[in-house]
Amino acid sequence: MRRAMSTPPSPQPASGARAAFPRSSSTATPSPSDSALYAHLEPRIGRCHLNQRLGIENDFEARVFGQGRTFFHIENWYSIHGLMRQFLRMMWLHDQGRKNARHIQVRHHTFFLKNLPVAFDGYTILHITDLHLDMAADLPDALIEVLAGVEGYDLCVLTGDFRAQTFGPYAAAIKALGRVLPFIKSPAYGVLGNHDSIRMVPALEDLGVRILLNEAVRLERGGKAVYLAGIDDPHYYRADNLEKAADGIPDHAVSILLSHSPEMYRHAAYANFDIMLSGHTHGGQICLPGRIPLMLNAKAPRAICRGPWRYQSLQGYTSVGSGVSVVDIRLNCPPEIVLHRLRRG
Repeated sequence: MRRAMSTPPSPQPASGARAAFPRSSSTATPSPSDSALYAHLEPRIGRCHLNQRLGIENDFEARVFGQGRTFFHIENWYSIHGLMRQFLRMMWLHDQGRKNARHIQVRHHTFFLKNLPVAFDGYTILHITDLHLDMAADLPDALIEVLAGVEGYDLCVLTGDFRAQTFGPYAAAIKALGRVLPFIKSPAYGVLGNHDSIRMVPALEDLGVRILLNEAVRLERGGKAVYLAGIDDPHYYRADNLEKAADGIPDHAVSILLSHSPEMYRHAAYANFDIMLSGHTHGGQICLPGRIPLMLNAKAPRAICRGPWRYQSLQGYTSVGSGVSVVDIRLNCPPEIVLHRLRRG
Protein backbone atom coordinates (compact mmCIF):
# COMPACT_ATOMS: atom_id res chain seq x y z
CA MET A 1 0.00 0.00 0.00
CA ARG A 2 1.21 3.47 -0.75
CA ARG A 3 2.35 5.60 2.15
CA ALA A 4 1.73 9.30 2.42
CA MET A 5 4.71 11.27 1.23
CA SER A 6 6.05 13.42 4.03
CA THR A 7 8.58 15.26 1.86
CA PRO A 8 7.81 15.04 -1.86
CA PRO A 9 10.97 14.50 -3.92
CA SER A 10 11.79 17.32 -6.29
CA PRO A 11 8.37 18.99 -6.45
CA GLN A 12 7.64 20.61 -9.78
CA PRO A 13 5.00 23.20 -10.60
CA ALA A 14 3.04 22.35 -13.73
CA SER A 15 2.65 25.88 -14.98
CA GLY A 16 5.13 25.84 -17.85
CA ALA A 17 8.26 26.64 -15.81
CA ARG A 18 11.55 25.18 -16.97
CA ALA A 19 12.88 21.91 -15.64
CA ALA A 20 14.56 21.78 -12.25
CA PHE A 21 17.93 21.11 -13.84
CA PRO A 22 19.22 24.09 -15.85
CA ARG A 23 20.01 23.40 -19.46
CA SER A 24 23.66 23.92 -20.18
CA SER A 25 24.91 25.62 -23.31
CA SER A 26 27.58 22.95 -23.63
CA THR A 27 27.42 19.19 -23.49
CA ALA A 28 28.30 17.66 -20.16
CA THR A 29 31.34 15.42 -19.81
CA PRO A 30 30.49 12.34 -21.93
CA SER A 31 31.85 9.77 -19.45
CA PRO A 32 31.70 10.84 -15.80
CA SER A 33 34.22 9.29 -13.45
CA ASP A 34 32.86 6.73 -11.03
CA SER A 35 33.29 9.17 -8.16
CA ALA A 36 31.32 11.87 -10.00
CA LEU A 37 28.60 9.42 -10.99
CA TYR A 38 28.22 8.13 -7.43
CA ALA A 39 28.18 11.67 -6.06
CA HIS A 40 25.39 12.56 -8.51
CA LEU A 41 23.18 9.49 -8.09
CA GLU A 42 23.94 7.61 -4.87
CA PRO A 43 22.03 10.02 -2.60
CA ARG A 44 18.93 9.54 -4.77
CA ILE A 45 18.91 5.90 -5.82
CA GLY A 46 21.32 4.21 -3.41
CA ARG A 47 24.61 2.43 -3.93
CA CYS A 48 22.96 -0.98 -4.45
CA HIS A 49 20.95 0.11 -7.51
CA LEU A 50 23.92 1.95 -8.99
CA ASN A 51 26.29 -0.99 -8.43
CA GLN A 52 23.83 -3.43 -10.00
CA ARG A 53 23.12 -1.28 -13.05
CA LEU A 54 26.81 -0.63 -13.75
CA GLY A 55 27.71 -4.28 -13.22
CA ILE A 56 25.01 -5.58 -15.55
CA GLU A 57 25.99 -3.03 -18.19
CA ASN A 58 29.58 -4.18 -17.97
CA ASP A 59 28.68 -7.86 -18.26
CA PHE A 60 25.76 -7.93 -20.65
CA GLU A 61 25.17 -4.66 -22.55
CA ALA A 62 26.06 -6.08 -25.97
CA ARG A 63 24.66 -9.60 -25.61
CA VAL A 64 22.49 -10.89 -28.48
CA PHE A 65 20.95 -13.90 -26.72
CA GLY A 66 19.72 -14.19 -23.15
CA GLN A 67 19.54 -11.46 -20.50
CA GLY A 68 16.37 -9.44 -20.07
CA ARG A 69 12.73 -10.35 -20.58
CA THR A 70 13.11 -11.63 -24.16
CA PHE A 71 15.68 -14.15 -25.40
CA PHE A 72 16.75 -12.52 -28.69
CA HIS A 73 17.96 -8.92 -29.01
CA ILE A 74 18.22 -7.97 -32.69
CA GLU A 75 19.48 -4.49 -31.84
CA ASN A 76 22.71 -6.10 -30.56
CA TRP A 77 23.23 -8.32 -33.63
CA TYR A 78 25.18 -5.78 -35.62
CA SER A 79 26.24 -8.15 -38.42
CA ILE A 80 22.64 -8.42 -39.60
CA HIS A 81 22.03 -4.69 -39.91
CA GLY A 82 23.80 -4.37 -43.26
CA LEU A 83 22.03 -7.46 -44.59
CA MET A 84 18.67 -5.95 -43.71
CA ARG A 85 19.54 -2.73 -45.47
CA GLN A 86 20.70 -4.58 -48.58
CA PHE A 87 17.54 -6.68 -48.66
CA LEU A 88 15.37 -3.56 -48.48
CA ARG A 89 17.33 -2.03 -51.36
CA MET A 90 16.71 -5.15 -53.44
CA MET A 91 12.99 -4.82 -52.71
CA TRP A 92 13.00 -1.13 -53.72
CA LEU A 93 11.89 -0.18 -50.22
CA HIS A 94 15.03 1.40 -48.80
CA ASP A 95 14.72 4.99 -50.01
CA GLN A 96 11.01 5.27 -49.28
CA GLY A 97 11.55 3.73 -45.86
CA ARG A 98 14.15 6.36 -45.03
CA LYS A 99 11.75 9.14 -46.07
CA ASN A 100 9.02 7.60 -43.94
CA ALA A 101 11.31 7.59 -40.90
CA ARG A 102 11.78 11.34 -41.16
CA HIS A 103 8.09 12.22 -41.46
CA ILE A 104 7.09 12.37 -37.80
CA GLN A 105 3.39 12.67 -37.06
CA VAL A 106 1.70 14.41 -34.12
CA ARG A 107 -0.95 12.23 -32.56
CA HIS A 108 -3.58 13.28 -30.03
CA HIS A 109 -4.96 11.06 -27.30
CA THR A 110 -7.21 11.62 -24.29
CA PHE A 111 -7.23 9.87 -20.91
CA PHE A 112 -10.48 10.12 -18.90
CA LEU A 113 -10.00 9.87 -15.14
CA LYS A 114 -12.83 9.99 -12.60
CA ASN A 115 -10.60 11.12 -9.74
CA LEU A 116 -8.65 13.74 -11.68
CA PRO A 117 -8.50 17.05 -9.73
CA VAL A 118 -10.46 19.82 -11.45
CA ALA A 119 -7.27 21.89 -11.64
CA PHE A 120 -5.75 19.24 -13.94
CA ASP A 121 -8.72 18.95 -16.30
CA GLY A 122 -7.19 19.60 -19.72
CA TYR A 123 -3.60 19.10 -18.53
CA THR A 124 -1.58 17.97 -21.55
CA ILE A 125 1.56 15.81 -21.68
CA LEU A 126 3.88 15.65 -24.67
CA HIS A 127 5.19 12.10 -24.95
CA ILE A 128 8.39 11.40 -26.91
CA THR A 129 10.09 8.02 -26.94
CA ASP A 130 12.76 5.96 -28.68
CA LEU A 131 14.55 8.97 -30.10
CA HIS A 132 17.77 7.13 -31.11
CA LEU A 133 19.02 10.56 -32.14
CA ASP A 134 22.50 9.49 -33.24
CA MET A 135 21.18 6.84 -35.64
CA ALA A 136 21.52 9.29 -38.56
CA ALA A 137 22.76 12.87 -38.78
CA ASP A 138 19.44 14.30 -39.99
CA LEU A 139 17.12 12.63 -37.46
CA PRO A 140 17.42 15.48 -34.91
CA ASP A 141 16.34 17.90 -37.65
CA ALA A 142 13.22 15.85 -38.35
CA LEU A 143 12.26 15.91 -34.67
CA ILE A 144 13.02 19.62 -34.34
CA GLU A 145 10.83 20.38 -37.35
CA VAL A 146 7.77 18.73 -35.84
CA LEU A 147 8.39 20.04 -32.31
CA ALA A 148 8.62 23.61 -33.57
CA GLY A 149 4.96 23.46 -34.53
CA VAL A 150 3.63 21.82 -31.35
CA GLU A 151 2.20 24.02 -28.60
CA GLY A 152 -0.26 23.92 -25.74
CA TYR A 153 1.21 21.27 -23.48
CA ASP A 154 2.15 21.45 -19.80
CA LEU A 155 4.78 18.75 -19.44
CA CYS A 156 7.10 16.68 -21.62
CA VAL A 157 8.04 13.07 -20.86
CA LEU A 158 10.68 11.02 -22.67
CA THR A 159 10.44 7.28 -22.17
CA GLY A 160 13.95 6.21 -23.05
CA ASP A 161 16.32 5.01 -25.76
CA PHE A 162 18.15 8.25 -26.39
CA ARG A 163 21.04 6.63 -28.29
CA ALA A 164 21.22 4.20 -31.21
CA GLN A 165 23.66 1.57 -29.97
CA THR A 166 23.35 -0.31 -26.71
CA PHE A 167 26.96 0.17 -25.66
CA GLY A 168 29.97 2.37 -26.24
CA PRO A 169 30.16 6.17 -26.62
CA TYR A 170 27.03 8.26 -26.23
CA ALA A 171 28.36 11.81 -26.65
CA ALA A 172 26.73 12.10 -30.10
CA ALA A 173 23.29 11.28 -28.68
CA ILE A 174 23.72 13.81 -25.87
CA LYS A 175 24.84 16.47 -28.35
CA ALA A 176 21.84 15.78 -30.60
CA LEU A 177 19.45 15.94 -27.64
CA GLY A 178 20.99 19.27 -26.71
CA ARG A 179 19.88 20.56 -30.12
CA VAL A 180 16.34 19.23 -29.68
CA LEU A 181 15.55 20.31 -26.11
CA PRO A 182 15.31 24.08 -26.78
CA PHE A 183 12.22 23.25 -28.87
CA ILE A 184 10.48 21.65 -25.89
CA LYS A 185 8.52 24.35 -24.10
CA SER A 186 7.94 22.81 -20.68
CA PRO A 187 9.56 20.86 -17.85
CA ALA A 188 10.95 17.54 -19.06
CA TYR A 189 11.13 14.21 -17.25
CA GLY A 190 12.41 10.92 -18.57
CA VAL A 191 13.40 7.32 -17.91
CA LEU A 192 16.20 5.16 -19.28
CA GLY A 193 15.64 2.52 -21.94
CA ASN A 194 17.48 -0.65 -22.86
CA HIS A 195 19.82 1.35 -25.14
CA ASP A 196 20.79 3.77 -22.39
CA SER A 197 23.60 3.64 -19.86
CA ILE A 198 23.10 4.95 -16.37
CA ARG A 199 26.33 6.88 -16.99
CA MET A 200 24.27 9.12 -19.30
CA VAL A 201 22.13 10.45 -16.45
CA PRO A 202 24.35 13.37 -15.35
CA ALA A 203 24.62 14.65 -18.93
CA LEU A 204 20.88 14.25 -19.53
CA GLU A 205 20.07 16.13 -16.35
CA ASP A 206 22.58 18.87 -17.17
CA LEU A 207 20.59 19.37 -20.38
CA GLY A 208 17.35 19.72 -18.41
CA VAL A 209 15.76 16.26 -18.41
CA ARG A 210 15.13 14.96 -14.90
CA ILE A 211 15.60 11.20 -15.12
CA LEU A 212 13.36 9.20 -12.80
CA LEU A 213 15.18 6.10 -11.54
CA ASN A 214 12.48 4.27 -9.58
CA GLU A 215 11.40 7.66 -8.24
CA ALA A 216 8.25 9.78 -8.12
CA VAL A 217 7.68 13.53 -8.22
CA ARG A 218 4.69 15.63 -7.28
CA LEU A 219 3.18 17.84 -9.98
CA GLU A 220 1.20 20.79 -8.64
CA ARG A 221 -1.47 22.93 -10.23
CA GLY A 222 -4.04 25.16 -8.59
CA GLY A 223 -3.16 23.81 -5.16
CA LYS A 224 -3.81 20.20 -6.24
CA ALA A 225 -1.40 17.46 -7.23
CA VAL A 226 -0.90 14.41 -9.40
CA TYR A 227 2.15 12.16 -9.20
CA LEU A 228 4.60 11.21 -11.92
CA ALA A 229 6.73 8.11 -11.37
CA GLY A 230 9.40 6.51 -13.50
CA ILE A 231 11.23 3.18 -13.38
CA ASP A 232 14.64 2.20 -14.68
CA ASP A 233 14.71 -0.02 -17.77
CA PRO A 234 12.49 -3.08 -17.16
CA HIS A 235 13.25 -4.86 -20.45
CA TYR A 236 16.95 -5.62 -20.83
CA TYR A 237 18.57 -4.50 -17.57
CA ARG A 238 15.51 -5.34 -15.47
CA ALA A 239 16.53 -2.52 -13.16
CA ASP A 240 12.95 -1.53 -12.37
CA ASN A 241 11.70 -1.24 -8.80
CA LEU A 242 8.03 -0.42 -8.99
CA GLU A 243 7.54 -0.67 -5.24
CA LYS A 244 10.15 2.01 -4.62
CA ALA A 245 8.72 4.25 -7.34
CA ALA A 246 5.20 4.02 -5.92
CA ASP A 247 6.08 4.06 -2.24
CA GLY A 248 5.63 7.77 -1.65
CA ILE A 249 2.46 8.24 -3.69
CA PRO A 250 -0.60 8.77 -1.45
CA ASP A 251 -3.54 6.41 -1.79
CA HIS A 252 -6.23 7.60 -4.21
CA ALA A 253 -3.94 10.21 -5.79
CA VAL A 254 -3.84 10.24 -9.60
CA SER A 255 -0.56 8.66 -10.67
CA ILE A 256 1.21 8.33 -14.00
CA LEU A 257 3.99 5.79 -14.59
CA LEU A 258 6.77 6.16 -17.14
CA SER A 259 8.19 2.78 -18.18
CA HIS A 260 10.36 2.35 -21.24
CA SER A 261 8.73 -0.97 -22.07
CA PRO A 262 5.02 -1.83 -21.70
CA GLU A 263 5.98 -5.23 -20.29
CA MET A 264 5.28 -3.95 -16.78
CA TYR A 265 1.56 -3.42 -17.46
CA ARG A 266 0.30 -6.04 -14.98
CA HIS A 267 2.59 -4.85 -12.22
CA ALA A 268 1.58 -1.24 -12.83
CA ALA A 269 -2.12 -2.09 -12.75
CA TYR A 270 -1.89 -3.90 -9.43
CA ALA A 271 0.27 -1.10 -8.01
CA ASN A 272 -2.79 1.12 -8.62
CA PHE A 273 -1.31 3.43 -11.21
CA ASP A 274 -3.91 5.23 -13.30
CA ILE A 275 -1.86 5.77 -16.48
CA MET A 276 1.22 4.15 -17.97
CA LEU A 277 3.24 5.67 -20.84
CA SER A 278 5.73 3.51 -22.70
CA GLY A 279 7.61 2.98 -25.94
CA HIS A 280 10.31 0.41 -26.82
CA THR A 281 8.39 -1.61 -29.43
CA HIS A 282 8.58 0.97 -32.25
CA GLY A 283 5.20 -0.48 -33.23
CA GLY A 284 7.28 -2.97 -35.21
CA GLN A 285 8.98 -0.19 -37.24
CA ILE A 286 8.98 -2.37 -40.38
CA CYS A 287 5.46 -3.68 -40.79
CA LEU A 288 3.42 -5.49 -43.40
CA PRO A 289 0.55 -3.63 -45.08
CA GLY A 290 -2.17 -3.02 -42.53
CA ARG A 291 0.50 -2.09 -39.96
CA ILE A 292 1.08 -5.73 -39.04
CA PRO A 293 4.41 -5.86 -37.16
CA LEU A 294 7.01 -8.48 -37.97
CA MET A 295 8.60 -8.08 -34.52
CA LEU A 296 7.76 -6.13 -31.37
CA ASN A 297 10.62 -7.23 -29.08
CA ALA A 298 8.45 -7.24 -25.98
CA LYS A 299 7.05 -9.98 -23.80
CA ALA A 300 3.53 -8.59 -23.80
CA PRO A 301 0.29 -9.02 -25.78
CA ARG A 302 0.28 -7.24 -29.13
CA ALA A 303 -2.65 -5.10 -28.01
CA ILE A 304 -0.39 -3.63 -25.31
CA CYS A 305 2.51 -2.97 -27.68
CA ARG A 306 1.08 -0.14 -29.76
CA GLY A 307 -1.26 2.77 -29.22
CA PRO A 308 -3.90 3.10 -26.47
CA TRP A 309 -4.83 0.13 -24.30
CA ARG A 310 -6.42 -0.79 -20.97
CA TYR A 311 -5.69 -3.50 -18.44
CA GLN A 312 -7.99 -3.69 -15.40
CA SER A 313 -8.23 -0.09 -14.17
CA LEU A 314 -4.93 0.93 -15.77
CA GLN A 315 -5.02 3.00 -18.95
CA GLY A 316 -1.92 2.99 -21.12
CA TYR A 317 -0.38 4.21 -24.32
CA THR A 318 2.57 2.59 -26.06
CA SER A 319 4.01 5.01 -28.58
CA VAL A 320 5.67 3.75 -31.75
CA GLY A 321 8.35 6.36 -31.12
CA SER A 322 9.93 9.18 -33.06
CA GLY A 323 13.14 7.41 -34.02
CA VAL A 324 14.46 4.20 -35.55
CA SER A 325 16.67 1.31 -34.52
CA VAL A 326 18.82 -1.22 -36.41
CA VAL A 327 18.15 0.56 -39.74
CA ASP A 328 16.88 4.14 -40.25
CA ILE A 329 13.82 2.91 -42.09
CA ARG A 330 10.09 2.69 -41.35
CA LEU A 331 7.51 0.87 -43.41
CA ASN A 332 3.76 0.96 -42.71
CA CYS A 333 4.54 2.37 -39.27
CA PRO A 334 5.07 6.16 -39.28
CA PRO A 335 7.00 7.71 -36.38
CA GLU A 336 5.11 9.84 -33.89
CA ILE A 337 5.09 12.12 -30.91
CA VAL A 338 1.91 12.11 -28.82
CA LEU A 339 -0.06 14.79 -26.97
CA HIS A 340 -1.99 13.17 -24.11
CA ARG A 341 -4.76 15.25 -22.60
CA LEU A 342 -6.12 14.45 -19.13
CA ARG A 343 -9.87 14.96 -18.69
CA ARG A 344 -12.30 14.35 -15.85
CA GLY A 345 -14.86 11.74 -16.65
